[in-house]
Amino acid sequence: MTAALLSPSPSPDLRHASGLALHARSVASLAGRVCRRLGMRERETGTVERAALLHDIGKLAIPRAILEKPGPLSAQEWEVVRRHPVLGEAVVHALSPDAEVERPVRHHHERWDGGGYPDGLAGERIPLGARVIAACDAFDAMTSTRAYRPARATVPALAEIARGAGSQFDAAAAAALVMAVDGA
Repeated sequence: MTAALLSPSPSPDLRHASGLALHARSVASLAGRVCRRLGMRERETGTVERAALLHDIGKLAIPRAILEKPGPLSAQEWEVVRRHPVLGEAVVHALSPDAEVERPVRHHHERWDGGGYPDGLAGERIPLGARVIAACDAFDAMTSTRAYRPARATVPALAEIARGAGSQFDAAAAAALVMAVDGA
């Protein structure tokens, strides 16, 4: 199955790779700060930072036209986008197998309440690193300009993270993110 997931498309369009890399570095930096706020050991923090750098690598297999679409995605397009965590896990495994990095890459779109993807995990069944990355990924996405909307300011984005604590996000990870960004 990994070979099928990793086979290149006839002519891959990687023009979006630099934007994904900027996002990944931002998420990884913030994830490290959140992990430290949560009191995680430096080894665990480093693992989460590596996973955060790779969390969206599966998007390299998603057509640019979908990722940069200025309007709403169709149900079929969402289906394609929702494959990126599994594709990312396969890429990480193929390059350098490490379950401690692969699992957060796979599960960074799970929700605390079980409504996420790809596996519908809930609560503490979601790896802690994935819970940290989920909050940091959402914050960075909200505060970055996208093809379909302008960037939000920091304060409203933090308020959105706080509103999602306990439903979309792990409450402890959300609180640590707010503190890391606010500098408290």
